[in-house]
Amino acid sequence: FSKESANQMGAILTLVEPVVVINKLGTSFFDMALTQTVYNQSLKATAGDSDRAQTLSSHFLLIQSVLSSVAAMLSIIPLSRMADRHGPKVFLVASQMGSVLGMFTLVIFMYCEVPLEFLYLGSLLHGLSGGGPMFWAGVAALASLSSEQGKRTLKLNIVDFCFGVAGVVGGLLSGYLYQMGPSILLLTAILVSVVALLYSVFALTDSRRSLSESEPLLAESENGKTMDRVSVGMLMSTMVLFMLGMVGAENVLQLYVLKPPLSWDSIWAGYGRAATSTMYLSSFIGVLGLFKVLGDTALTLLGIVSNCTGMAIMAFTVESWVYFLARGIMMFACVPMPTLRAMLSKNLHPQQYGRVFGLLQLVLAVTDLLSNVFFTSIYPLTLGWFSGFCFLLSCAISYISAIPIMYVNLSIKDNSKSSFGGFFSDHAELFILFSSYRSGRDLRLGSI
Repeated sequence: FSKESANQMGAILTLVEPVVVINKLGTSFFDMALTQTVYNQSLKATAGDSDRAQTLSSHFLLIQSVLSSVAAMLSIIPLSRMADRHGPKVFLVASQMGSVLGMFTLVIFMYCEVPLEFLYLGSLLHGLSGGGPMFWAGVAALASLSSEQGKRTLKLNIVDFCFGVAGVVGGLLSGYLYQMGPSILLLTAILVSVVALLYSVFALTDSRRSLSESEPLLAESENGKTMDRVSVGMLMSTMVLFMLGMVGAENVLQLYVLKPPLSWDSIWAGYGRAATSTMYLSSFIGVLGLFKVLGDTALTLLGIVSNCTGMAIMAFTVESWVYFLARGIMMFACVPMPTLRAMLSKNLHPQQYGRVFGLLQLVLAVTDLLSNVFFTSIYPLTLGWFSGFCFLLSCAISYISAIPIMYVNLSIKDNSKSSFGGFFSDHAELFILFSSYRSGRDLRLGSI
């Protein structure tokens, strides 16, 4: 082979996009199988009472989320040390191995007479292997290391775009596969996930263009510039409040659509998942088209308003078309988190990213857990009088997240000549745009 051909082959083997696409397809299929199985078992246990079934399902998903999140937090330190020695591919391989093992617990449940609580073992295995947070940490690291500095923004945006496309396809197909048989959907999910794991192990390479082989991935600065602690704290507060209001409500939504008045079957639930994943695509296009016009702060506020308005409409959804209307209004709901991360980077020296974003990762993991506990605990209490109350509460909490970002913007305007639209306008630092943290289940925007 010529040197040029070898270089082209090396570029292909460092691509993380196939891992993202194949893994997302597998997890989309599995999430559909798990949700439908849990809800159907709850219906049997309650003799067809949908409200009681919703309560049981909500309780199950709450415990599952707690186990997975706590286990994932425990695994962050040992996996990070392994990644420092062996490269970020460790994150991908470990998390996908745990995911496949967790899927097999659902197989055992389907073919053996074991209680529903046996599925908690799958959540525990997935969490101990790193779960979603470590998978996406590995994806972001490999995408950055395999790209040149000037092309890093494009690389990471393409990764997120591929994730959204895979989510749409997976959501559409999962409903039809479930109609063919729950076991067919589950076995397809395992097969696809195994393919993603094998690709990560044997085909994906750890190409470090930005760091030397002896240099740890996340270096700390001893003499880097002093960060703006107030701005950093306010930006983190915005992310925490936005996630607190959004993640738990998205988890509740996957149960809400299964009960009357919507009473969706697996096919309609698949359409809902596809509509949710489409928000990644519309947010990506929105950022590309509006960034130069609006700037980071205005884009973030647009995303917050988009998400909150859609959630408010979702609270009064009694027909399927209203659900999809709300999802359409939420077209920019995925903009705030990655844009806030990019804004946060403007207040840090590059060598402070490891320490600060590591802290942020832990804070967001705790926020994800608290959000799930909060909303899945409240939802059963509202079934008797107004089951959409959780979505109005989500809207209110997420709107509060606009206060810290507006404070930061006003502070910047007072201390510089920056305009609202030009806040943090040097978009070269957007190399982490759309590589935002996705909690235990892809920020749960990939749920329903």
